[in-house]
Amino acid sequence: MTIYLQMLGTGDAFSTKYYNNNAVLQDYGYTLLIDCGVTAPQAIKALGKSFQEVTETLITHIHGDHIGGLAELAGTPSQEPHGKMTLLLAETLIEPLWQHPLLEPLHRKGGARSLADVFNVKPLKPDTPYTLSPSLTLELIRTPHMPGKASYSLLLNECVFYSADLTFQPELLLHLVHNRGITKILHDCQLSGRGQVHTTLRELLSLPEEIRKLIMLMHYSDEKPKFEGNTGEMEFLEQQVVYRLPDCRKDT
Repeated sequence: MTIYLQMLGTGDAFSTKYYNNNAVLQDYGYTLLIDCGVTAPQAIKALGKSFQEVTETLITHIHGDHIGGLAELAGTPSQEPHGKMTLLLAETLIEPLWQHPLLEPLHRKGGARSLADVFNVKPLKPDTPYTLSPSLTLELIRTPHMPGKASYSLLLNECVFYSADLTFQPELLLHLVHNRGITKILHDCQLSGRGQVHTTLRELLSLPEEIRKLIMLMHYSDEKPKFEGNTGEMEFLEQQVVYRLPDCRKDT
């Protein structure tokens, strides 16, 4: 069976041309929302869809362009008996997420005292594969972004690496390709300037050709048009376009 990826947006936190870098993964009868930023409610409506079509939502880390739409998601009626939208995230993110100012409106919702009062929370452990649907497996990989803040990239179906926001990690990318069999890398990309909390285009261009050929760029700025044709073997992911993802699971 085939998994399809559709980026709700591909922009960084400051983009005005592109929605926040959030994505939808679709299996037949199952929809995973990856991150739910400030622009996610508007972006999903632009696709003619709604949060009601989302089966589960996964949070990679706690920044506004990845969690800013959660208050609206929490208010979406769920088809599940518990009546709550399901949230997947690493255990280390649960309490910091609940305490984030963007979730303060939920603190006033029916006397809610924890994230579990407003969502059906499913904690995930890093480096542990989870089967989310018949055609989709997921594994969290902790990767560096902001000092002292937990952030998790994703391994999808054993061969697709979906980066959270992260600093340049060439050794990790080489390991994933050579030792884990990764055949596609969806990577955040700061197009210009010095990369203090993100990976820059210049850094990605320094990778071996065999790695660059696997990379598609996302989480970019409004400068994207002037960089088109100047990214080597790497292509830009485009928002709202549907992509078919490879499935390299050993049991398929």
